[in-house]
Amino acid sequence: MAILKTISGIRGTIGGKPDEGLTPLDILKFTTAYAIWVKENNLGKKVVIGRDARVSGEMLSNIVSGVLMGTGIEVIDLGLSTTPTVEMAVVDLQAAGGIILTASHNPKQWNALKLLNHKGEFISASEGQKILDLAETLVNFSYPEIDELGSYTFIHYREKHIEHILNLPLVDVAAIKKAKFKIVVDAVNSSGGIFVPALLKALGVESIVELNCEPSGLFAHNPEPLPENLTELSNTVKRENAHLGISVDPDVDRLALVCENGEMFGEEYTLVAVADYILSNKKGSAVSNLSSTMALKDVCVKQGCEYFPSAVGEVNVVEKMKEVNAVIGGEGNGGIIYPDLHYGRDALVGIALFLTHLAKSKKRISVLRASYTSYEMVKDKITLEASTNVDLILVNLEKKYSKFEINTVDGLKIIMPDGWVMIRKSNTEPIVRIYSESTSLNIAQNIVRQIKEDIKSFQA
Repeated sequence: MAILKTISGIRGTIGGKPDEGLTPLDILKFTTAYAIWVKENNLGKKVVIGRDARVSGEMLSNIVSGVLMGTGIEVIDLGLSTTPTVEMAVVDLQAAGGIILTASHNPKQWNALKLLNHKGEFISASEGQKILDLAETLVNFSYPEIDELGSYTFIHYREKHIEHILNLPLVDVAAIKKAKFKIVVDAVNSSGGIFVPALLKALGVESIVELNCEPSGLFAHNPEPLPENLTELSNTVKRENAHLGISVDPDVDRLALVCENGEMFGEEYTLVAVADYILSNKKGSAVSNLSSTMALKDVCVKQGCEYFPSAVGEVNVVEKMKEVNAVIGGEGNGGIIYPDLHYGRDALVGIALFLTHLAKSKKRISVLRASYTSYEMVKDKITLEASTNVDLILVNLEKKYSKFEINTVDGLKIIMPDGWVMIRKSNTEPIVRIYSESTSLNIAQNIVRQIKEDIKSFQA
């Protein structure tokens, strides 16, 4: 069993001993710490919660609700929901924060408490550390007495989220309806099985083939929306002669697409296509993290706009987007952040914007995909001895490749004439992650192979 206490939340496997797995006692401790932090911020006592369809979700929700009420918090429970829906509700309802109960793309034995601030955004590193510190000092905490207990309210927010999306100027319902799309949806038996079909119907899509859309929490396949996990979706798209396939992860903040021929559109290209559409209608800058495809920069250049990279992590992407006033941003894992709606990865708004783009282009999705430069990305890692000085390795790599463009915002990124490579150390284990991208898979693989050899030579 495992539990990971990070600045953005608490993630772990269900059961086991306290502090070794995500147990009821752990949930109580960290929820209490979050409630103390909320009250200390003096932004009110209202907290929004929501969960994906994991089997453990109801258990977590009951404990979190009870603990929040026991600390004097007014709980607004959205029930079976999505991460972006909770993020939006925090802002709409002027809450002091939010807790999303989801382990995102992790397997069914995992769950997590993802913590939001009053802006509906993931808490910062300093805020997260304060909550972790508070959780270790609860022995002196005095819970409120009977007259100071909090309250509980349950509301549905799916329709409100969809309404916000439909009201966006760049979402063209008429164009989508006119296109008469036939779409296959794979929601991995989580909350996307409720939200995505409802959104598609609201967008005027009449022909929807639902695949794994029963929100039972019994994931039909590995829930991460990667090509190897989407073979059923791919085959169904071809068999049904559908225009495209849509896949979302359990909490609906990542979007992957399948072309009409059954081939993957590519998670990296979800953001690329949406950004292309946004920037063609609203000039501004775009942001993605340093490990995302350079195809987004290509789109920015084509549209006469500027591209900015950020450190890896949604919090860092959002921070950079605000700094440069970006009109679109996100991550290469299919995470679309559209600030005209809210500052959070949102597969639902990604679907609406992409379908508008596809409808207006009057192209097959495979043809649209072919209009973007195809890059090949390789992701690898190397395990080191625990005593290895990883920072020194990065310094040595920077020296060796100093003739190339270097970015040290997050680890080390080396931009070469025929591609790039990024080397990042893990904060939790003795691992160095290596990402490389080029128009040639062979070149990307060779770059990774060379970097691994360099790292080994620096250890010798």
